Amino acid sequence: MAVAVDSLSRRFEALRPHLNERQRRLWLGAEARELGPGGVGVVAAAVGVAADTVRRGRAELDDPAPAPVGSSRKAGGGRKRAEAHDPALVAALEQLVDPDSRGDPMSPLRWTSKSTRTLATALRERGHQVSEFVVRRLLKALGYSLQANIKTAEGRQHPDRDAQFGYLNDQVKAHQNEGCPVISVDTKKKELVGNYRNSGREWQPTGDPTQVNVYDFLDTDLGKAIPYGVYDLAANTGWVGVGTDHDTSAFAVATIARWWDAVGQGAYPGATKLLITADGGGSNGSRTRLWKTELAALAARTGLTITVCHLPPGTSKWNKIEHRLFSHISMNWRGRPLTSHEVIVETIGATTTRAGLSVHAELDEATYPKGVKIPDQEMKALQASGVLVRHTFHGDWNYTLRAQPDTPDPG
Repeated sequence: MAVAVDSLSRRFEALRPHLNERQRRLWLGAEARELGPGGVGVVAAAVGVAADTVRRGRAELDDPAPAPVGSSRKAGGGRKRAEAHDPALVAALEQLVDPDSRGDPMSPLRWTSKSTRTLATALRERGHQVSEFVVRRLLKALGYSLQANIKTAEGRQHPDRDAQFGYLNDQVKAHQNEGCPVISVDTKKKELVGNYRNSGREWQPTGDPTQVNVYDFLDTDLGKAIPYGVYDLAANTGWVGVGTDHDTSAFAVATIARWWDAVGQGAYPGATKLLITADGGGSNGSRTRLWKTELAALAARTGLTITVCHLPPGTSKWNKIEHRLFSHISMNWRGRPLTSHEVIVETIGATTTRAGLSVHAELDEATYPKGVKIPDQEMKALQASGVLVRHTFHGDWNYTLRAQPDTPDPG
């Protein structure tokens, strides 16, 4: 018997790489049936598998309705997914990662600042037996984008941070329910144009990497690139203006205006309102006067009522444009020197995702002088005329520019 067992073990090791799961099971069952009584235990011990696997293989040999050729299991076979065993699992996960007081599953501005390990641990503490892998799969299926916890800790937490996110989400839903556009805007990291090293790697012939400059000094002839982006939340589309001068509020609003003229008004026919979500600093900062006066001019030209809601301090990494648009642009040009403005524009425009993101990019060579001052009188006139209306809740973060002063007041 010992010789037979050794021979069986050797045959199994030789055949194992060439058989799929079902074929291995059937072969083991056939060997056990040939050995007769006690054959299941002998085969299982010889090859190191569970006795139940051998029994199943032996039973399947006589199955009048075997699995289709090429399949390891019958239809509907195999382990059920965690959410099938635990119907409350998905709801529990959504409650953990929801941004609106952790309780509004319909919020269009979702994020999670928890790792899959933390989420899996929290779920297990609530009685849901789940692994990190299952949490990751469920989050992707639910349309979430994971961010590392450290990326969201940019400073002290403002006491009204959560309230501002709730207010912002309400504004988003109200505009979307009326069929009006909601965009997220920001300036991407400025890039030096030239044969400089770009982080990341791409496939190249072995031993033949792209040669780049040793030092990253600004090439005065090529200059730099300033990508300012507009991301349409509902359409999952991006518009990027690549500036060559300065990152000013005039440049930011000019990019938004080009997006509206070329895409926005066609995508949202009849829309009378536009909601902009933005960080609190930079060229679209909440305290920047030029930003507000340029938006007022855009509202007057287009007839739009433009509302701006800024993300609270210390939360710029939660801006939708960061992980819905900019991160994919960075991945698309990783490891590739940005040798010209044309390369930058074409590479941004070629950015896509499996979720259907499409991006348009164009070069903006206009000049945008720095240091433009807006006097107190002009700002006071905007408010006195009813063009600039600060909202009751945090008017420093939430305000509306109206094309006509007699339009209804915002909330």
